[in-house]
This record gives sequence, structure tokens and C-alpha cells, in this order.
Amino acid sequence: MIRILLVEDDPMMGQAVKVALTQAGYAADLVASAEDAEAALAAGSYGLIVLDVNLPGQSGLDLVAALRAKREDIPILALTARDTTRQKIEGLNAGMDDYLVKPFDLDELLARIRALFRRSKGLAAPHIDNGEIALDIAAKTAWKKGTPVSLSAREFAILAILMSNMGKLLNKQDIENKLYGWDIEIESNAVEVHISHLRKKLGETAIKTVRGMGYVVEKIA
Repeated sequence: MIRILLVEDDPMMGQAVKVALTQAGYAADLVASAEDAEAALAAGSYGLIVLDVNLPGQSGLDLVAALRAKREDIPILALTARDTTRQKIEGLNAGMDDYLVKPFDLDELLARIRALFRRSKGLAAPHIDNGEIALDIAAKTAWKKGTPVSLSAREFAILAILMSNMGKLLNKQDIENKLYGWDIEIESNAVEVHISHLRKKLGETAIKTVRGMGYVVEKIA
């Protein structure tokens, strides 16, 4: 699951987009200004930013330029009310990765988010394969030895996080930061329970525990 930071000062628009993101299986945090976005980014881990260009105070363009100056490579999808070539060029030059002009279709927004996430992971297609286990990020489908495996939304999200970081050790806090938004109450053993379920469905060796440190999906050559 991708944890998304949504920066939108229009309350109705912000809530509508947040609901759409949540229903699509993403964890989304909503803030209304560039300054609040900077605070959120300093405090949490995000896989993508959906950003309104025209914000009160510091503009969306200024925020993007500041992030890129710090060599932050997080994917950024800009929302703008003006369909002008000049503004698109300014945004792309500042470091934005994609644009959507308001009003937009929520299905198109979700499709562009999936595409940006795939590109950020170096994936030409939304598939991750590792030996017997395969994952389709866009379709939210998992297979073992070519047979579909039924996973809950949280189980799929955790597996996607681990397989997107194949060979990298992630601790419980890393996974929770990527999985949950601010307004989600996390049970203390939620990650452990979901990983236990994944092992029952995919095999005990699918996810390795490094005691006292975290979890890893080891890359199979």
C-alpha cells in the first residue's frame, strides 16, 4: 500500500479525493497548506504526493522546488485549475512528475497514481515476480505457482510493501508508516497478525523474520 500525502486547501475537494484514495486501498493524510505538508513530510514516510498548485501562502510550485532542492525524489502529482502550457512547463521544471487539470475524473487520478508509483519503482508493468510468488499491484492480485491467492486488503498491502523493497529489511515501524494514515488506530500486533496470515497462504519461507529487527522478502535469483 502507498501512503499518500494529499495537499488541498479546498475542504470539499480534499475530502472527496481522500475518500476516493481510501476506498482504492491507499492510506491518505490530508493537509491544507505547503507549510503543513512540510511538517507532515518531516514526521512521516510517504510514497507519493498529490498536490494542489494554487495553495494559500507558499505555493505548490515553491514546495516542489524546495523538495527537489533537498534531493527528495518522491513522486508528485499536481492538481491545477488552469490548463495552460506555461503553468505545466513551470511545474515540470520545478520537479513535478505529472499534472491533472480540475475538474478531473477520480478514476483517471487513481490510474495516474498507479503509473507514477510503478515508474518510481522502475517497473514498466505493474507486476512483481519472485520465484513462486507474483504480484499485480494495479489489480491487487497475488499468485503462488500461478494460482491466485485470496488476500485481504491489509495482507496485500503488506506483501506489496515487502516485495517492492525486496531484499531490504523493514521493521514494524517502517511497515506501519507506509500502511496507515494518521486517523487510523493501529493495534499493537496488527502487522504480526497479517504476516502470520500471509505465511499460512504463501508458505512459511515467503517472509523472513530477523528477530528483533524486522521482516524481509529475500530476492530469489
